[in-house]
Amino acid sequence: MSLPLLNADGLVTGYTAPVIGPLSFSVTPGEVVGLWGANGCGKSTLLRAIANKARVFAGDLQRKPGLTLAWQMQQPIRLDEMPLNGHDYLRYAKADRETPPERLRPWLDRRIDALSGGQFQLLAVWAILGGWADLVLLDEPTNNLDPQGERILAEILKNEQGERAVLLVSHEHRFLEQACDRVIKIA
Repeated sequence: MSLPLLNADGLVTGYTAPVIGPLSFSVTPGEVVGLWGANGCGKSTLLRAIANKARVFAGDLQRKPGLTLAWQMQQPIRLDEMPLNGHDYLRYAKADRETPPERLRPWLDRRIDALSGGQFQLLAVWAILGGWADLVLLDEPTNNLDPQGERILAEILKNEQGERAVLLVSHEHRFLEQACDRVIKIA
């Protein structure tokens, strides 16, 4: 078994006051781990703590030395007019770890501002997954996705194996069960 990329032990985190915790869990290379819970329970705050954007009040949060993170927030930035096509977008994001999935390839020649919300969401998630980070944090990656888009995303995530891990947040338990190796319930 590989050493954890991330280990939380009794972690309590928030901003001016605690929002979530105590939590204990670890994430090892090759895993896709889901964080499930109701809106407002602190799932996004936990991701922010992992990315050093929220305060740790108690417990311990250890990252593997040299760990690199990639983080997609709930709403990826898309301007009303974006004169970039999908190839440009992925090149800018340095998403060159592997070839994009077949389902996304037809969108690569199109301008970003001409894609539907769901198409852009999938491309934005791939821009993170196609990069070289050791740990990928995805916050509500199913936003703007219809059921077919959710299936495509679950398929992409199921193909994530190897040396890195994905930690994703959702309040959609069904999606997490499809896409993740394990799910951590946040109460």
